[in-house]
Amino acid sequence: MSTPTPGLAALPVQKAVRDALLADAGLMGLIKGVFDFVAEKQPYPYIETGHAVETPDNAHDRHASSTLVTLHIWSQNEGFAEALTIAARVIQALDHTPLTIAGHTHCWTRFAGLTTLKDPEPPGDIRHVPMDFRIGTEVAPA
Repeated sequence: MSTPTPGLAALPVQKAVRDALLADAGLMGLIKGVFDFVAEKQPYPYIETGHAVETPDNAHDRHASSTLVTLHIWSQNEGFAEALTIAARVIQALDHTPLTIAGHTHCWTRFAGLTTLKDPEPPGDIRHVPMDFRIGTEVAPA
């Protein structure tokens, strides 16, 4: 069986995640935007869509993928409270929530973890919280 078009899920999954975040009014009240490309003078806090790692999850009768999507929360607030509050809202918006993914059927979304980081560059006031979500999809039937 050949891979149907569209076979890759990474790009439509990234778009679906961004769309879901932008549609969450509570989240948008906490941040200045969700970006794939961040302008140099972008005000804080914001979310940047990061890399995606897609692995096949096929069966004999279907083409499927598991895509690990990384989101980056950036904050200039003192301490991690603001960034972690945003992270909690992102989990509410995405974890176990159906997504509309072009060309694919959404199977599941699971929060996979996060890390809290401080930017060491002077003045050292930037907090960075990368967080991962694993998203299962199947290629939609033609």
